[in-house]
Amino acid sequence: MAVTTDFIDSDIAKSKPAPQPKTNYAHFKIVPARYPARTAGTIFALVVIGISLQSVLTNPRWGWDVFAQWFFAEPVLVGLGRTLLLTLLGSIFGFALGTALALARVSRSPLLSGLSWTYIWLFRSIPLVVLLLILNNLGYLYETITIGVPYTGINFFSWNTTQIMTPFAAALLGLTLNQAAFASEIIRGGILSVDQGQLEAAAALGLPRKRQASRIVLPQAMRSILPTAFNDIIGLAKGTSQVYILALPELFYTIQIIYRRNLEVIPLLMVATVWYLVILTVLSIIQHHIERHYARGALRILPPSLFSRLYRQLVPARERRTAITATQVNRNVSIAPLHARGGDVTIQGVSKSFGPLKVLDDVSLSLSAGSVTVILGQSGSGKSTLLRSINHLERVDDGFIAIDGQLIGYRQEGETLYELKEMDILKRRVEIGMVFQNFNLFPHLSVLENIIEAPVTVRGVSREQAETEARELLARVGLADKAEAYPRQLSGGQQQRVAIARALALKPKVLLFDEPTSALDPELVGEVLSVIKELSSSGTTLIIVTHEIGFAREVADQVVFMEQGRILETGTPHKVFNRPDHPRTAEFLAKVL
Repeated sequence: MAVTTDFIDSDIAKSKPAPQPKTNYAHFKIVPARYPARTAGTIFALVVIGISLQSVLTNPRWGWDVFAQWFFAEPVLVGLGRTLLLTLLGSIFGFALGTALALARVSRSPLLSGLSWTYIWLFRSIPLVVLLLILNNLGYLYETITIGVPYTGINFFSWNTTQIMTPFAAALLGLTLNQAAFASEIIRGGILSVDQGQLEAAAALGLPRKRQASRIVLPQAMRSILPTAFNDIIGLAKGTSQVYILALPELFYTIQIIYRRNLEVIPLLMVATVWYLVILTVLSIIQHHIERHYARGALRILPPSLFSRLYRQLVPARERRTAITATQVNRNVSIAPLHARGGDVTIQGVSKSFGPLKVLDDVSLSLSAGSVTVILGQSGSGKSTLLRSINHLERVDDGFIAIDGQLIGYRQEGETLYELKEMDILKRRVEIGMVFQNFNLFPHLSVLENIIEAPVTVRGVSREQAETEARELLARVGLADKAEAYPRQLSGGQQQRVAIARALALKPKVLLFDEPTSALDPELVGEVLSVIKELSSSGTTLIIVTHEIGFAREVADQVVFMEQGRILETGTPHKVFNRPDHPRTAEFLAKVL
């Protein structure tokens, strides 16, 4: 009987469902992972810090009483003031001259670029001490300094060199000349770090060269410039100690004079050391906040500054919310239909080569105002180069392109074409908007600032009107709530829609699209194509380079097929896609359809 019972109990036990693991972890206690090596490292660091502090603070030979006596002494503070003045003026003048040298280095003038390179080579080679001594003895080489018209005998002002070249003037001039040579390379490196697409986007919007440099290039270059520049400024602050050779009583020379009198060398050197630490700390704080300012748009979420942290602690959250609400404005805008006047595009005998490679070969094409033209072809067929030639981002070797009969990039005198200067090209380029494959939005500007930059600067529209029109455009492309966001905070499709709004803000006659969906995920392609479809009925002349055959079939008035820099076939979508004349067109479509 027992055997039977055991068998039944065993069978019942097997038939019971296995207990399910508990999956609700909401109330579980979480124990962080422990890292013994990290703990040991922390303990070791604390021991080293403790031993160092104990050694420095308890050793009477450091002479902390003497340190306290001289730290705020008047001669030390006067020397400190002179050091700070030399650092400030040397940095301002050095970086001003360095900026000019950097711009000269990247200029298109070989002579100007060569002169800049020679200056940098010379003054980076000469040790600062040698340069200071040469300037201090400049009166031996030139007795007078004269301002006038060279080689005419006409002089406006003249000074005795020895009188004007005081130790302070020699120190400031030497620090400036030396600093400029290094600063120029720092700035040039920052300029070169800016993506070429940013320059092309600014040029395509018609922004003047000075505006491109000040508003687009330099703000982005600053992220690369700042860390090295502040290292250089800190080096300059310490480098001022070398002017002791001119017997100029800055901080270090003043300390030397004092310890030679009282023989308290170590305490006085510690006075100089601590003051240099103070200078470095202040410069580091300034650097942090300037870098944070220029990090706008580079980070999705900008870390809070020291002042914002203090503000959050001191001001109650309720008051902060009230203040924010009080500053909000009504963002609702009415969406008016977009009616633009397109332009006729004439492309006549255009050829373009990059070295031995011929990219465009005698291309001719005529596009009527308000039409939608799609250009197809395999990669390397010259599609994008033709598009960039229309707004003169690429200079053609032969032929011409005209919008409403007006040449782009040239003026005609008889049978001769003269290339326009950059300023005149930028003015004509305003009529031709361009949407780039990689968006080329300006990352340091908000969405709204991206859109209003060109209308305000180029068209002369008031900022208030430009903002109103920009918000209307954003509403049209479905991004009314993204006006204050930065490009990095948007998806690829959203960025491309902003790029379209930016191009439309100038109200161009012709709008160019260079493979607008190729950089997007498949899920984002539709939202961009829907915006372009709406534009196809706006009256603006659209020229689109794309591989989206279905889209081309739906919106195009004319399809152009290119191969090896030549146009092989043009026609309506129905004709080209269903009855192509050229066998290469049929072969290409068979692969992509």
